[in-house]
Amino acid sequence: MKKKSLLSLLLCTLLLTAAGCGNQEKPAGEGAGESKQPAKLRDVQLMLDWSANTNHTGLYAAKDLGYYEEEGLNVSIVQPGAGGSDALVASGKADFGVSYQESVTLARTQGVPLVSIAAVIQHNTSGFAAPVDRGIKKAADFEGKTYGGWGSPVEEAVMKSIMEKDNADVSKVKMVNMGDADFFTAVKRDIDFAWIFYAWTGMEAELRGEKLDMIYVKDYAEALDYYTPVLVTSEKMIQEDPELVKAFMRATAKGYDYAIKQPAEAAELLTKAVPDLDKELVKASQAWLSPKYQDDASRWGEQKAEVWKGYADWMYERKLLDKPLEADKAFTNDFLP
Repeated sequence: MKKKSLLSLLLCTLLLTAAGCGNQEKPAGEGAGESKQPAKLRDVQLMLDWSANTNHTGLYAAKDLGYYEEEGLNVSIVQPGAGGSDALVASGKADFGVSYQESVTLARTQGVPLVSIAAVIQHNTSGFAAPVDRGIKKAADFEGKTYGGWGSPVEEAVMKSIMEKDNADVSKVKMVNMGDADFFTAVKRDIDFAWIFYAWTGMEAELRGEKLDMIYVKDYAEALDYYTPVLVTSEKMIQEDPELVKAFMRATAKGYDYAIKQPAEAAELLTKAVPDLDKELVKASQAWLSPKYQDDASRWGEQKAEVWKGYADWMYERKLLDKPLEADKAFTNDFLP
């Protein structure tokens, strides 16, 4: 559940890959959207944002339970390459992907044709975590401590934003790059706190018996309650093959509905598909996360314009974007069943 590397590096990859997308041709789908069980399944590639985890359970459930096949789709779920999922989706080399609102926002303001088609989790479950012995109970307690991150300007901007609420100074935080070290190794080695998704790292800490203090970023500012992760496709896909997008989303929504209603069984499906995962962690994470997929939304996947605009405005005010976002073009609910 770690985020990707520098947003600037991501942008370079996005732009370089998307530049060659104009001549990409997609094979014509045979019967996609015309019947429930066409004679031949259409191959579809879905690229993850990171290694498989419970953010993705609905995808694996949809595949294992045959929901994609019912829609005439043969979906391959693949791990991201060095450039991440966004560049490949934007260029048409992957049909769908898992991304984040912040990545899509940056891409859209730079002319990269990504569109979010569903919010995987309705509210932001990420935040800053520290072992309880570091005494970090509020954002002001970051002062004098060492933060381990991945070197993105967004990190410092978010930290500064929430520390200002506590009349604290972000310049008094020492920031180091964690590299590939996991949270538990890093806090024992050279850092005091890091940015995590509680559903994974937080639940792992509970299973280890290692108590954490957790500061959720959404609790400090409404603009920071953004969608992370999201499902994405390209503008070209939406324009040229909307029936494929509808079919994919019908099946995917059924997969997440299964994960919401049957978390224990859904956890088993994920560990069946990805046997290297810790079964106890997957089970605990799924139990914690399943109610949060839809949460207070009218249906799973629903996105709100004010959430997209609020976070983009926050980024623009802090000079993380070169120009404001056209929020209504960055996402769509049109393909949700």
